[in-house]
Amino acid sequence: MDFEFTEEQTMLRDSVARFVQDDYDFDKRRAITATEEGIGRDHWKTFAELGWLSVPFAEEFGGFGGGPVDVMVMMEEFGKGLVVEPYLATVVLYGGLLRAAGSEAQKAQYIPSIVDGSTLGAFAYIERQSRYELTDILTSASSTGDGFVLNGEKVAVVNGANADQLIVSARTSGDQFDDKGISLFIVPADAAGVSKVDYRMMDGQRVANIVFKDVALPADALLCELDGAYAAIDHVVQEALVALGAEALGMMQQLNRKTLEYTKTREQFGVAIGSFQALQHRMVETFMSYEQAKSMLFRAGCALDNGDPDSRRTIHAMKVMIERCGTHIFEEAIQLHGGMGLTDELDIGHFAKRLMMINSTLGDGDYHQAKFSSLSYSASGSDAVTNISDAA
Repeated sequence: MDFEFTEEQTMLRDSVARFVQDDYDFDKRRAITATEEGIGRDHWKTFAELGWLSVPFAEEFGGFGGGPVDVMVMMEEFGKGLVVEPYLATVVLYGGLLRAAGSEAQKAQYIPSIVDGSTLGAFAYIERQSRYELTDILTSASSTGDGFVLNGEKVAVVNGANADQLIVSARTSGDQFDDKGISLFIVPADAAGVSKVDYRMMDGQRVANIVFKDVALPADALLCELDGAYAAIDHVVQEALVALGAEALGMMQQLNRKTLEYTKTREQFGVAIGSFQALQHRMVETFMSYEQAKSMLFRAGCALDNGDPDSRRTIHAMKVMIERCGTHIFEEAIQLHGGMGLTDELDIGHFAKRLMMINSTLGDGDYHQAKFSSLSYSASGSDAVTNISDAA
């Protein structure tokens, strides 16, 4: 398996890295998250001008024609800068569902506005009772002959506060937990009957609880075929998990780098604390955790990019490893920085908070461990490997 980046991917990575280094320092990031919107519109415009918003879309819609690995390369650099602009919500999830489930007419109508930066999107899928299960849906859409009427509530919608367009999962038939009977609808955020309450999460990003009350939708608001959207949702969520893993990896690298630098300058008993063998061992262990997470991420990204039939199992394993390794790294970073590691003025705590949010996005480690084990037993019976470390 080739883990070398192509020339185009290297250029893309370097482009994002230069932006983060030159235009997105920690103080600017803090100022952005303190605003009412919690994102930088000027930065989003820059993303469009540099072509970053076009990466996963087909050339016929103004895109770059890239794949999951191209997005992964960018998300890792975004993670290093704690970038809060809604790339995951708008490009990976909202845009990904348009790619996977939209008709040619719908793609032509909506994707160009993502690419040029004029539309922000969000995927509304979480409900109060659903936890991490994508099929647990009570929001309903009833056919009216010439369209649909949408009723229900979605919570913690990432970028829901700023989105111009929403893609909403709703049940059009079947029981609450059925994977059949799920449909997707494009809903303007300002449509009659849509109301929202937005709030800030612990990592500084804004989300919204959105209520849909008798929202009238035209027939062409339906994405994919009626009752048959789950496969598209599942595929796009796999892409989003890899993107989140890459963002987390970038943060792990920064935490290790910043902590190592700190141990070389912080003195105790007249010497740098980095000279203590016990702390050196701890730093080696965090670097090993980073390498483990990187290996699993690259394996998952390549499996998804190559259409590996076992990619879902690999991605479950990757998400578990990202949580384990990320938690180990940020806990050690905070401990080695001492009390200042928890202060708002230092970026260490902000990296930790974002990693904690990633750990609980689209399923935590326990959830993905259970899914990994279930797939392993289904594929190979009772002798299957169900330990994530063995699978890696």
